[in-house]
Amino acid sequence: MRKRERENPCGICGHYHKYEEGEPCGVCGHRPPALGAAGAAAAPRQESAFPSEILKDFLFLGSYDNASRSELLKTIGISHILNTVPLCQNLYRNSFTYHCLQDDKTLQFDDAIQFLEQCERDKARVLVHCMSGKSRSAAFVVAFLMKSRGWRLAQCFQWVKERRPQVQLADGLIWPRHSEHRF
Repeated sequence: MRKRERENPCGICGHYHKYEEGEPCGVCGHRPPALGAAGAAAAPRQESAFPSEILKDFLFLGSYDNASRSELLKTIGISHILNTVPLCQNLYRNSFTYHCLQDDKTLQFDDAIQFLEQCERDKARVLVHCMSGKSRSAAFVVAFLMKSRGWRLAQCFQWVKERRPQVQLADGLIWPRHSEHRF
């Protein structure tokens, strides 16, 4: 990377990539806005450096960028991290308790939900993250809400979406059995 590029971080995510040229960020995965019908780009929505609080004083949803900011996580009291992307490094093993999924192909809902249930019993604050905090990590949060609160899928998704508007569950996600019903 040339020196000039290192001096000009992306104005949206703060990472170094060629945002103006349409290159997605290699760290947090954000992309430039899609072109509208008239060919004009929609105004970029500022995404917070903070993870979204899903359940008060307990469950937070965010991106790898959020998970890479140790001081920020300590400031909001995060002590545990559920990493839903096996290829993402657990950067601060001495500072946080991590649970990382081992398989990138199948989503291990049961293990992740057990980890989150233990965090809730211990009154620990936990961050659930994937690369962008929009799909994979949101699926785990939704599954946890379904099981722990007994809510239906639509209710859980709405709850999460109200707290983190950029959430977009991928069509290809394999949901736990009985996703339209209670766990």
